[in-house]
This record gives sequence, structure tokens and C-alpha cells, in this order.
Amino acid sequence: MGMTIAEKIIALAAGVGEAHAGEIHTVEVDRLMSNDGTTHLTIDMYNTQLKDPHIADVSKLVWIVDHNVPCDSPKTAASHRKMRDFAREHGITYYEGEGVCHQIMMENHVRPGELIFGADSHTCAYGALGAFGTGVGCTDYLYAMVTGTSWVMVPETLRFYLKGKLPDGVYARDLILTIIGRKGANGANYKAMEFVGEGMKTLTMSDRIAICNLCVEAGAKTALMEVDDIAMEYLTAHGREPKAVFKSDPDAHFEEEYEIDLSEITPIVAKPHFVDNVVSAKECVGTKIDEAFLGSCNNGRIEDLRVGADIIRGRKVHPLVRFLVVPASRSIYEEALKEGIIQTFIDAGAIVMNPNCSVCWGSCQGVIGEGETLISTGTRNFKGRAGHADSYVYLASAATVTASAITGEITTADMIQP
Repeated sequence: MGMTIAEKIIALAAGVGEAHAGEIHTVEVDRLMSNDGTTHLTIDMYNTQLKDPHIADVSKLVWIVDHNVPCDSPKTAASHRKMRDFAREHGITYYEGEGVCHQIMMENHVRPGELIFGADSHTCAYGALGAFGTGVGCTDYLYAMVTGTSWVMVPETLRFYLKGKLPDGVYARDLILTIIGRKGANGANYKAMEFVGEGMKTLTMSDRIAICNLCVEAGAKTALMEVDDIAMEYLTAHGREPKAVFKSDPDAHFEEEYEIDLSEITPIVAKPHFVDNVVSAKECVGTKIDEAFLGSCNNGRIEDLRVGADIIRGRKVHPLVRFLVVPASRSIYEEALKEGIIQTFIDAGAIVMNPNCSVCWGSCQGVIGEGETLISTGTRNFKGRAGHADSYVYLASAATVTASAITGEITTADMIQP
């Protein structure tokens, strides 16, 4: 029997000829990413729970401070210092103030064919470059950090064949929210979601990252895309070569296969308090908002900022709305400066922040209060995700978020007069 992309990557990492769904393999992990959400816990366990504390291969570790930047409290400052000092002591690759962990990984580290553990659930974003990225807890992270290995149960694969092209004014975020809505929050539990088809040629790397990044919201173990010319051009531009390039075999087994016509996708909103609570954006038009957020590892890239800037140029943020714009990395921020995008947002009255998780994480910037409503390009809209437990988060594309920031209520971009 042939193998899927997920099965081939696991077989390579396990040093075996074949791997198939349901099997459990011991694997060598290619890369280990951790951020300031839980790294302090990993360090505490390393220092107190191990008889022989050591790092198997420090070159595989990447630590990124992104969730609370700059610090929001003395407690956070102590946590960051612990992470900073440990990284310096052990020679761990370390980023602080450079941006969101997954964007940094895509820009600087991820290679096709790698098996990557990240101490963050949206590590599945790395599938946009044909890598098996999956989120783990700090205990599993510590084991892999100390031994260089772990175990993985090979997931079944759900295959999504994309055809056609997204209509003007419709974005990759609308596509993946549509898929999550159809599958449900548990519809892909411990599955690999694989994306192929002619429609892939119409999707940029930014689109692909956005799609893979949110697959965990359907419960996926990982997300994967075939590595094509678009992916290779991105990789080359960032100075890297693939570890391995895989495609699923013609006789590989897929648990389910779906065909999606991109031309039929429309603007989508995920209503509170679940990512799979999706409806047509038109159904939410008129909902009053207090805050809008354009950023995150899902929609904070230069392409998203361009979309927002084109809509808000020459206009103003609604006087009763706070509009936070947060580039996903320093390099994106710099590009936005060069293109005049940052100035466009500032002229409109937006609040432009340093690269970090910001409102998506909801602990250090733009926290919303009781009864307030946020429309966001962040990754989640769970109850209390962005602040008070009795607040409301709607998820939408960069276009819908920006249009809503202008009108003060949920608005689709096509409703904004030229």
C-alpha cells in the first residue's frame, strides 16, 4: 500500500521503510519550538525533575518570546528572564521582539519533510511548507528536548482537493473557516488534513499558512500541502533547502476525500464562542463592535496588511472603535513601513503595535472588557479568549475586520463605498 505525505514524513523520522495510520513509531524530532506561553514550565521541570538534565541537540531548539511582548506584569517579566537566561546559558536559538512564533519559524527555520514539535497548538501551520508540524505540551516537549526523540501515532489523513479560484474579496481565511464549519471542531480529531489540487496554484504562501494554521481548530493533528514551485520559491528566497519533498502515492489510503470549489466560497464570520460556529458574514452585518484586530500568526502577514490598507486608505476608524494593527514579524513590519502601509493605518486612526500575538492571546494588548465585542483575525474566539469572560469575539478576514473598524459594526468590504 502507498503512503500519504504524513505517513512518509513519519517513516523518514522513524528510520523505517513504511508507516501507516494507527501504527506507533519512535521518531527523531527535527526541530523543537517553544514560546513564552509555557517555556518557563519546561525549564522548571528540566531543573527539578530530571536526574541527568541535558539537551540532546541544542541546534534543534528555537525559543521565541511572542505572547506577552512587552511584559504586562512583574510575573511575566520574571518568566521571560528565566527563559532568556536559560537560552543564553545553553546556546539556544532565541528570539524576543521579532514577532509571532509561527511566522518566525516559517521565515527562518521550517523545511519540507521535517517533523517539528511546537509547544503551541498552531504549529500545524508548518504544513504550508510540507513539514509535519504538531503542537505538544511541555512534558512531551521536555522529553524530546532531552532525548531528541518521541513517539507518534500515525494519523489517518483527510484529503481536500481544491479546484477553481477564490472570488475577488474572498480570502484563504474564509476558505478554512468554511471547512472548519463543515467538519466541526472535532471533525478532524487526530487526523492529518492534506490539501492538493489545481486550486493550490492560485494560493500564495500567505494563503497556505493561513489555511494550515487553523486546521487545529477542526481538531487536526497536523496539516500538510504538497511542495510545489510556489513553496520552493519561498524556501529559496529564505535561504533554505528541503530535507525531503513528498507527495501522497496514488494508492495511498485516505479516510475521507473532499472536493472544494474555491469559486463557491464567500466571506465568513465565526460567531462566539466557537471557531466552528460559522455563518455567512452577511448574517452578522450590523453587529456593533468595540474593537477590531488585524494581526496574529493567521492573518498578520504583509498580504493581509495590504488588504486592510487598501480598504481604509483615505478613511477613518469609527470614533467608538479601537482598531489594533499588529504585523506578525519584524520583517513584515519593515516591509509595511517601506510600502507606506503603516502610515496609512496611522492616518486612519488605527493603533499600530509591535510584532507579537497581541489581542489574539488577549493578555497584554487590547484586552476587551465586560460586554464588549471584538472582531478579529486571530485564531480563536473562545469565551474569555480576548479579555473578560462576558465579552464576545467574532473571527473574520482582514477585509471584513477593516471594513468593520470603519463603520463601527460588522461590515463586509463590498459594503464600503469606493
